[in-house]
Amino acid sequence: MVRRNKTTVDEFILLGITDIWELQVFLFVLFLLICVTSLVGNLGMIALIRLDSQLHTPMYFFLCHLSLVDYLSNSSAVAPKMLVSFSEERKAISLPGCATQMYFCGVCIITGCYLLAAMAYDQYMAICKPLLYVATMSQKACVQLAVGSYIIATVNEVVLVSSVFSLHFCGPNVINHFFCDIPPLLKLSCSSTTVNEHVLFTIAHSTLVFVVVSYGYILTTVPRTHSSEGGHKAFSTCASHLTSVSIFYGTMIFMYLCPSSSYSLDQDKVVSIVYTLVIPMLNPLIYSLRNMEVKDAPKKLLEKVLVSF
Repeated sequence: MVRRNKTTVDEFILLGITDIWELQVFLFVLFLLICVTSLVGNLGMIALIRLDSQLHTPMYFFLCHLSLVDYLSNSSAVAPKMLVSFSEERKAISLPGCATQMYFCGVCIITGCYLLAAMAYDQYMAICKPLLYVATMSQKACVQLAVGSYIIATVNEVVLVSSVFSLHFCGPNVINHFFCDIPPLLKLSCSSTTVNEHVLFTIAHSTLVFVVVSYGYILTTVPRTHSSEGGHKAFSTCASHLTSVSIFYGTMIFMYLCPSSSYSLDQDKVVSIVYTLVIPMLNPLIYSLRNMEVKDAPKKLLEKVLVSF
């Protein structure tokens, strides 16, 4: 086994997405538009849910928090540093800066996982246990599930970041990525990363199993619905959430659950763009285009404003 030089790394160099200047200009404009669309969409969704009393239901309560997480992810975790890096020749980031970026990005992603799991549980109770739904999904229970999502995500990410930065980095210090993500950092470690990979695998699997089990019960319950109209309504209620879950967990499975030898770091970058930038932009569109309640809410609010004048 070849021993590496034991020089301690005090900063990392991010290679970014591409070093072709013309492509960087195009990507800067594209990602800026995606970020602006995402920020406007998620803030608009939050405002809409808060202002329309008909959207004060458990599902939209969790959706409001999911939009908040997507907004924070875009505005503070990855996008600002990535956009600034397009104008920098040397894309350096310190160890504390790398750990901070990894922490905030991870908290947003893991919180999103648990909120999607809470939404799956809400759908399960609404369809499979309708008589217990009101008592089970009370306002207090919803708040506890949302707060629990933030707390568990924070604890999980503290464990992940601590485990990554307890490793020894002795060079090289070049990250073939546009932000400090766990898989490319593990490739730079001089230490064994087996424990880190197991921890990452376990955390990534936990909420996925819960979502799959919840929808397994839903899919077996809906065919037993007495009326075809009831079955259609149940499926239409789940459609938006299933679409969002499929896109989100599809990228998560590729990124964190597949063996690292099965994909390249260039594929890693593309997938990372999807779950850090594209998905937060798509979520408000998915829930607004497929939900009649959300589609009708702006019209009702506008009518109220016009009547008040």
